[in-house]
Amino acid sequence: MSTEAVTSFDTHLDALGHVDRRRLLLALLNVEEAALPIELDQLEYEAAESDVLLSFHHSHLPKLEDLGFVDADPDGHSVTRGPRFEEIEPLLEHLDTHRDRLPPDWV
Repeated sequence: MSTEAVTSFDTHLDALGHVDRRRLLLALLNVEEAALPIELDQLEYEAAESDVLLSFHHSHLPKLEDLGFVDADPDGHSVTRGPRFEEIEPLLEHLDTHRDRLPPDWV
């Protein structure tokens, strides 16, 4: 394992602690590299899209960017995998693999 600091399991769970963040990270997991970046307005949301996009800009994206899991463009409308995305991939793959066994609001 690298000597570079790795984020803790609790930090990963915190990053996955909101359904909109989970959906964004799962979309990044499942998109082909050539299809990046992901446009935030293309994701599915439970709440009104304008409310969700506001939450992304003020809460979700800053949290995920600070952790290095995503990189957002300057206007915050599109997102790519961040430099530490690989650290959270195993948890995302586990969620994705067992998606059919989880409640709908989990993924």
